[in-house]
Amino acid sequence: MIYVGIDVAKDKHDCCITNSEGEILFAPFTILNNQAGFLDLLSKIQSAGEPVQNVKVGLEATGHYSYNILGFLVDKGLPTFVINPLHTNLYRKSLSLRQTKTDKVDSRTIAMMLMSGLDFQSYSSTSYHNEELKSLTRYRFEKVRERARLKTSIARLVNILFPELEKLVPTLHMNTVYQLLCEYPGASFIADVHLTRLNNLIQETSRGHYDKEKAIEIREAARNSVGSVMTAKSLELTHTIKLIRELDNEINTIEEMIGSIMDKRGSLITTIPGINFRMGAMILAEIGDINRFSSPNKLLAYAGLSPTTYQSGQFQSTHAHMEKRGSKYLRYALFNAAKYVCIWDPEFKSYLAKKRAEGKHYNVAVSHAAKKLTRLIYAMEKSGRPYTVKS
Repeated sequence: MIYVGIDVAKDKHDCCITNSEGEILFAPFTILNNQAGFLDLLSKIQSAGEPVQNVKVGLEATGHYSYNILGFLVDKGLPTFVINPLHTNLYRKSLSLRQTKTDKVDSRTIAMMLMSGLDFQSYSSTSYHNEELKSLTRYRFEKVRERARLKTSIARLVNILFPELEKLVPTLHMNTVYQLLCEYPGASFIADVHLTRLNNLIQETSRGHYDKEKAIEIREAARNSVGSVMTAKSLELTHTIKLIRELDNEINTIEEMIGSIMDKRGSLITTIPGINFRMGAMILAEIGDINRFSSPNKLLAYAGLSPTTYQSGQFQSTHAHMEKRGSKYLRYALFNAAKYVCIWDPEFKSYLAKKRAEGKHYNVAVSHAAKKLTRLIYAMEKSGRPYTVKS
């Protein structure tokens, strides 16, 4: 066997190649992060004279820096293993008491980890091509979070400029309110507008849902408002609304791409009541290749949903907390999906009620439901069978 350890960096990668006897075939060397560097690494691996199935290549999970070389190795058919940096750090410390850490040392440590026979799952072509879906779902997640922050700003600004408006509408975040505040960003502006103009604006943007009575009600509230007259805040309000609308368009475009990928993938996860294609896509994207996990417990550990364990001497901890390691995006998606599944699926609904009856806090009970949901998704992805609601 040939073992290749790669320490990934932005502009270059440090590599080390050994064989099964621990003999260093190529002392730690550096390649540039370009095609010439990748081909140099490939030629050194091939010069060892071993077939592809007798080669193991390992590198740390370093986000986007490892994406290009990972794709190159997968395309060349080399068995590649992506290793958690926590593992390499602990393994390196176990080899020596000295505080020695360099890129070349790390590359050799990774090669030794592969040689040690630790149970690593190879990074498949499925996992590599899954990165597109993962990028889209994470990008959408950040955009939605950014939009939520802006909506909080809208509430703050309205409370300064026209605090009475919030009680006159179901929500501030509707097209009618946004259009009204874009044209008249404050109570002082609305108080002076002609009633016919205000009525037409409200009727058009609400598609007839609001009539002249609502226009009169809003204008009277504006004329008696305690809202401040601040040009700077009015400008901030109109700009914030424009940003939210731009984000709405961007999120819609992202969701169309996610939907297209999900249609091609044909996953069964959306057969679970309460999971739509957006949440389902995020879960599947973060899981990647389900064959990486030999049991649902390993998937739970990857999501950081498994409980911590602590025992020392006669002491055994009885208050285990969630580990919260692994993919925070997967943990978020599973936890939030579990909330909706517990509403729409009778079995999960009764399971949540059972945990609540045991005296567990709502979030703790939902975390138990999230674990149950994870095991269900694991079984469905492994078997290829859709979910059926139990009567």
